[in-house]
Amino acid sequence: MSVLILTREQVKKVIDMRDVLEKVREVYKLKSKGESVIWPLVNYEFEKENAAMDIRSGYIMGNEQLHGLKMLNNFPANAEKGLPPFNGLMMVYDSNTGMPTGIMDASYITCMRTGAAGAIGVDALARKDAKTLMILGAGKQAPFQIAATLILRPQIDKVYIVDPVNYPQAEGLANRIERQLKEEFDIDASGVEFIAEESAEKAVREADAVITVTRATKPMIMKDWVKPGTHFSCLGSDMEGKEELDENIFVGAGVYADDIAQCIRVGEMEIPIAKGTFQKEDIVGEIGDLLMGSVVGRKNDSQTTIFDATGLYILDLAAAKVAITNAKARHGNRHVILNFRRTKK
Repeated sequence: MSVLILTREQVKKVIDMRDVLEKVREVYKLKSKGESVIWPLVNYEFEKENAAMDIRSGYIMGNEQLHGLKMLNNFPANAEKGLPPFNGLMMVYDSNTGMPTGIMDASYITCMRTGAAGAIGVDALARKDAKTLMILGAGKQAPFQIAATLILRPQIDKVYIVDPVNYPQAEGLANRIERQLKEEFDIDASGVEFIAEESAEKAVREADAVITVTRATKPMIMKDWVKPGTHFSCLGSDMEGKEELDENIFVGAGVYADDIAQCIRVGEMEIPIAKGTFQKEDIVGEIGDLLMGSVVGRKNDSQTTIFDATGLYILDLAAAKVAITNAKARHGNRHVILNFRRTKK
């Protein structure tokens, strides 16, 4: 039996955001049906290095029959050392045999599935007439959020890019994003206006949908700025103590989670629940339940909605399956490095 090993560049060549969106949506539904397992998240913060690592793992049942794990490292100071700030590895196994089927760079897979998650939240919960998107955080994840959202909501014609701690980074992304969308995702965004905005307040006041992807530990968006009917997909909070939204935005909002238990522990809702501003009983349900039609969605065009997405490894597994399938279809076993042979008894 052979194992496919893929570098980041090889993953980029064989994976497409449209395929990932389809698979991520499918896996959210499988989770809702009880056909997946998410094993406990392991994370650690390196205080001296201002860095973090986490290990995520899980199992997809049904026709997929996959399990595996991913270790990610986020060391921002690496940029000054000429090293990538974000790196990781994934291992994928066949759950029928326990044999490995793929080992690959995890960074691009993570960016793709996270982009898909935020966009699916927007598509499922934002008003149907939403045309203005705001991205809070102009780092590595921002282009993937924009790409996936434009695929699902092609009527969006204005995107505000805000980075409260690094405006030049937001400006740089706004200047190159149209070209990047075409070259990397095959998206024609010539009809979209991309604006680097220094004021988060101004962008929030105009946005119909907001996707947050920062490492913030204090609110960067205040309730007074939010107009009726705004949707938030919150993807930055994935460890205890992280917070991007004013806790009061949760009051009266329709709130959904990717995994309720995990979101209560480390998600955007962690602090509002801990302070008593928001009650766990007020969570409408999980995004998979919404996609399955087993819980209600947006009640009306003036309701605020929030999708708290802490990140599920089963989404990485789904995206990795796309990469493995496409790589084998296009290149056969040319990427294979490891071979497992039957041993004689």
